[in-house]
Amino acid sequence: MIKGTEAGWGTCSRTVSLGVKVLALSYLNNSIAVGSDSGKIIILDAITGSQTAVLFEHTDNVNCLTFSSDGKSLVSGSGDKTVKLWDVQTGGVVKTFYGHIHIVMSVSISADYTRIASGSWDCTVRLWDTQTGECLCEIKHQKSVWHVIFSPMDPQHLISTSDGEVWWWDVNGHQILSTCDGSYIAFSPDCTQFALCNGKVVTVQNSDSRAIVADFHVDGHYSAKHCCFSPDGRFVAAAAGNTSYVWDITSPDPHLIGTFVGHVYSITSLIFSSPSSLISGSEDRSLRIWKIDALSADQVATDPGPHTTEITSVSLQARAGIAISSDAFGVVKIWDLSIGLHKETFQISAATDLDQNCGDAKLIDGRLVFAWYKSGEIHIWDAGKGEHAKTMDAPLHVRGLRILGDGSKVIVVHMWGIQAWHMWTWEPAGEVESKRSFPYLDSFYTDSPRVWIGFECSLFKEGWDFGVSGPSPISFDPSIGRPHLDSIGSLWPDCSIKDTATEKEVFQLRGKYAEPNIIQWDGRYLVAGYLSGEVLILDFHHVLPQ
Repeated sequence: MIKGTEAGWGTCSRTVSLGVKVLALSYLNNSIAVGSDSGKIIILDAITGSQTAVLFEHTDNVNCLTFSSDGKSLVSGSGDKTVKLWDVQTGGVVKTFYGHIHIVMSVSISADYTRIASGSWDCTVRLWDTQTGECLCEIKHQKSVWHVIFSPMDPQHLISTSDGEVWWWDVNGHQILSTCDGSYIAFSPDCTQFALCNGKVVTVQNSDSRAIVADFHVDGHYSAKHCCFSPDGRFVAAAAGNTSYVWDITSPDPHLIGTFVGHVYSITSLIFSSPSSLISGSEDRSLRIWKIDALSADQVATDPGPHTTEITSVSLQARAGIAISSDAFGVVKIWDLSIGLHKETFQISAATDLDQNCGDAKLIDGRLVFAWYKSGEIHIWDAGKGEHAKTMDAPLHVRGLRILGDGSKVIVVHMWGIQAWHMWTWEPAGEVESKRSFPYLDSFYTDSPRVWIGFECSLFKEGWDFGVSGPSPISFDPSIGRPHLDSIGSLWPDCSIKDTATEKEVFQLRGKYAEPNIIQWDGRYLVAGYLSGEVLILDFHHVLPQ
């Protein structure tokens, strides 16, 4: 599998779609614990991304998680107002701790495994005995507690955040240090530094003197949350909205090395799994693992960056070894199929108002031609000449648009059938009426004059050949052009690929894909577009008959 990314300092090496909102993450020994809005705790293998266990006991959101230092236990806090201690090996609950009267937002376990600390919206921090389940201490705040941890510098100390302030306590509930501003705190592995999130500022301070080591700022409308250090102490990461930021704090000039954009909705948890891997979980029901390659500031600045908004069209030209994608801002990118990396970028003029319903692009005689549909019109942009070439009337309620593989015709699928025009003369090239409702363009035969349409809530497909003689019906044969492979259930948000000889599913697309129209494949390569701006390129060579 190739995940299409920009060449550069950082890439998304894996996306795991879970079907639940990710609310909390914890990582240890190549295991990722995921807290969800369903009350389930999902355990994943960090290497393969596969699910290894699901823990069922909570009856509401699992807002917080942490592994014990030996990896044998897991502690969770939930919207059901309980804290639970789990045996990781058996998946069973060792003990449930009752006492909070509101949502539990944070948990921490002491290094010696004897105590658990929990923070809640009931404005308290509670300290629990892991053996007896007894509440040893209750620390009252004026407002909700968002974060609590045992101090890594001294296991007899607790740190909590409430109402934008950070508090230091001993385990008897006595305040031991003056407060400082911040909503989230994280310590470096050697405990010599800590990072604080305070609005749009992330501050790194010396643990002993509290002297400021570095100040960093995040962009946009969202405050920084969920900061963390890399295991080697080199990087600090923080999340703001759907974006993660990573800073190098060990260089003589601490600086931002880049941002990770890919989640559709806000990031809810952020952790490092290695010095070069960052894991983010989000309300968009996905978990992403990011690969970090720290380059110089100059190199990072020249990286054009990935798509920043939803993909609205993809095109596959396997014979030329490329795929083409475009987004809602009119950015068109060409990708190398062999390595999945971006090759070229084109910007369609903003004057064309590219909030299109659907589109397609082809490289024709070395010229990039882009067609898109909006509000009853089809627009043709010739990027080779750098000009908007043509605007023509089209049917309303268009549900798919495609430029044929040789660039000779433009095809649209609308509510009542298919209509085609010659690309440059715009003379009619044929029209087909469909007797079924809610058609969509199927993703097959991207380099041929054949056009297939599927229908929502149906496995039935119609095929038409728009060759020289005009449209003529053809029978659907999944073995033509792609031996034994076919798609089933090509409806947003899932698309399954099966081997028609064995009837076995060989792959399933899941996640924030735009629509069935934003998928194309020719039997070996498949290209698909995410609403988050990612482009997915898959090579099915390993499942094709040899």
